[in-house]
Amino acid sequence: MRLKSTLEQWLTLQEVDNAGSIQAAAAALNKSHTTLIYAIKKLEEQLGVKLVEVKGRRAVVTEHGKSLLRRASSMLDQARELEDLSKQISAGVESEITVAMDHLCNPSLLYQPMAQYLQGNSITSIQVVETSLSKTTEMVTNEQADIAIITLPVTNYPAQALALTNMVPVVSSEHPLAQQSSVCMADFSTLSQIVVRDLGASSLDSREQNVGWLKANQRITVDNFDHAFRAVEQGVGFCRLPEHIIEQRNRGQLTVLKVEQNGKYQVPLHITLPKGAKTGPAAKCFYELLLENAMQS
Repeated sequence: MRLKSTLEQWLTLQEVDNAGSIQAAAAALNKSHTTLIYAIKKLEEQLGVKLVEVKGRRAVVTEHGKSLLRRASSMLDQARELEDLSKQISAGVESEITVAMDHLCNPSLLYQPMAQYLQGNSITSIQVVETSLSKTTEMVTNEQADIAIITLPVTNYPAQALALTNMVPVVSSEHPLAQQSSVCMADFSTLSQIVVRDLGASSLDSREQNVGWLKANQRITVDNFDHAFRAVEQGVGFCRLPEHIIEQRNRGQLTVLKVEQNGKYQVPLHITLPKGAKTGPAAKCFYELLLENAMQS
């Protein structure tokens, strides 16, 4: 079916409605008064509907015209979005980027600036991959990510400091240790310890990385801190969890322990561009926004 009207005609009518007169609309569109009158008359003939009428000394859009414009507005907005997308594509903006985020990172460091980023970029989709230990390193060295939030910098990959994550020892509030004013590491040796698995290597792989105190007689290994939190609150054992998770989720079911000489410790977080000079403009823009947001936090 061939359309009777064009986007340009609807844009002209919209400008007349916004400006309040044909004369003002002509000035805004940098067109002559006569050109606009002809365009509107032509549209009225094509549709068989009166779109503009004279009231006093001004030509204003009729009620029928306003009703049609309300439906045409979304069409004009979509046309503008298409042109914006075309500009981004022609500039080489990526259709998708991958962000690797170490599981120790507070997700708000990623998602708060992401919301801001997406307001100005409607073409780029984002894949978020949660990593830990050797998996974090693999995502960088294999250039599987456009942006990577890591712990310690990876050799030969420049990185910027991003944030610090505090790790604290916790048990269920019903646990016997929760009633003690302080504990020592020897108190843990006969308890079950909950640890998070190295997502980058199997348990039989020599590349598997371990971090922290791991001398408990019994170890419960889980995939992520969500499972670790649930295990602790059910009384399965003790664990070190990121402080931001405790602050967000603890409603009294967990107790933070005071451990002699081994209480809270900090893990530094860094951000890097694994692909270096091959990084696209969308990833670079998001990278800068992540850094800026972290500095303001």
